[in-house]
Parts: sequence; structure tokens; C-alpha cells
Amino acid sequence: MTTTLRPAGPLQQTPDGDRSRTYDVCVNSRRVGSVRLATAPGFGAASGVIEALGIDEKDRRRGRGTVAALAAEEVLRGWGCRQVQISVPAGAEPALRMAAALGYTERGRNMVKELPPEPPALPPRLRIRPMEEAEFVLWQEKAKADFAQSWIDRGVPADQARAKAEGSHSELLPQGLASPGTAIHVALRDGRTVGHLWTGRREFGPGREGTYVYEIQVAEAHRGQGYGRALMLLAERVALDAGDRLLGLHVFTDNTPAIRLYESLGYRTTFVNSYKPLL
Repeated sequence: MTTTLRPAGPLQQTPDGDRSRTYDVCVNSRRVGSVRLATAPGFGAASGVIEALGIDEKDRRRGRGTVAALAAEEVLRGWGCRQVQISVPAGAEPALRMAAALGYTERGRNMVKELPPEPPALPPRLRIRPMEEAEFVLWQEKAKADFAQSWIDRGVPADQARAKAEGSHSELLPQGLASPGTAIHVALRDGRTVGHLWTGRREFGPGREGTYVYEIQVAEAHRGQGYGRALMLLAERVALDAGDRLLGLHVFTDNTPAIRLYESLGYRTTFVNSYKPLL
């Protein structure tokens, strides 16, 4: 029997070159599932993403998901993509095993925490204030450069990484510090800046909104002194002040100290994000 992808709708294309299309997964022309393919938001047309790959219950456990994923990769190659990304729910063990068998490498995780009703206490000598306009330009340039470099260090071509950084900041901070739903805080100890925290509102799923940690940064001279934990506790206070009980973030898989910190604070992994070069 032959497993193929059949377009289930027209190809959507933006002026920037981003593409997306939904396909039916078919076995001998019989529909057994579906998948959505797209170019990865923010990374440009050379990076593709496989979304919402699902096989109907009665047709599972026959290798059809694996063949559909390989067929999806061929479509993305035809679009000119040089890399493909996937995001798999943390509890979906069969899908995680399939991704590993197909050569995908875990690169990052999405994590969330259900917050208790009472805000946590912060270290007594830590002072928190909103970022000032005079600081914003210098902070943003460094934040974009660091963000791009974090992707470059993990296999993303430099042009794609820089485009991702520019696009993210343009989308999330269109009005700078006055951007709706955004807060950037500065942490000081004895008058010296020890770190920054950037948070904003985000949808985690249908009907589930909360606060998201877009960046946490501890000054190099002050690392290893507990300020990362303090800033994460500050994020909880920011979320609760906004009326949110859900706090989320993304962390790269190789950032073991950060993952340990988040797990110790009660975060759980919701999605595992992986990638694969398309040779």
C-alpha cells in the first residue's frame, strides 16, 4: 500500500515568501489523517515546519505517520527549505520515538508553571524598577544580538537567526516600552544593575492565556549568585499582578542549569521542539 500526501486546500503564500498548506494523508487514495506544512515563522522561507500531523485512530501503529513525515519532508524540500522543525507534546511518547528514529534532534522545550495564589517573596536587598527609555535602545540591541547568537550556536544559519531576532522584536515590541502587554524590569543590588526581565502576554492554547518570559538576563559579573532564581520569582509576581495564573517560557535543551532551575521552581515541559537538516 502507498502512503501519499494530497492537498486539502490551496497553497497560502505571503508577500514575504512564507508558505503554508494542509494535506490529507492518504493510503491508496483513502484519507487516513492530515498534516499542515508551513515555513517556520520568523526563520524565513528556508526553514520549514511540520504541524499537526495526525493519523486516524483505526489506522495507527502501521507506520503511516512515519511515511507521512518523510513525505512532508519531501514537500518542504520542494519549497526550498534546508531545515525542518517539529514540536511534539511532551507526553506523546510514540511521536517522540518516531522523531528520534527519523533523525530529529531536540533543540528546545516549552515549559509552564501553574502559579500559586500568593506572590513569592524576593531577596530583601534586591530593588526592582521598570526599564527607562534611556536604557531601552542599548538593552534591545544587545538582546537581539544575544538572541540571534543563541540560535546560531545551535545550528541555525546566521541570516535566519538574525531575521528571527529582528522579526521577534518588531512583533513583540512595536512601540518599545509602551508596547501593549509588555513589561521590562531592571533588577538592582546596592545600586548596580544585576539583571533584566522581559515578560508579556501570550496564548498557550485555545482559551488559555498567561504571562510569558521572553528574556531573563543576569549580568555576567553577577551570575551564580541566585539572581536568575530571583528574576524568575519576579516573573511570578508580574504574572499574578496581571491576573494570570499561568507562566510559560522556552529553554534550549543544552542549557542544563536553566532547566534544573525551572524544574526546581515547579515548571513542567509541555512541548519538545526538534529539528533536522534537509539534505
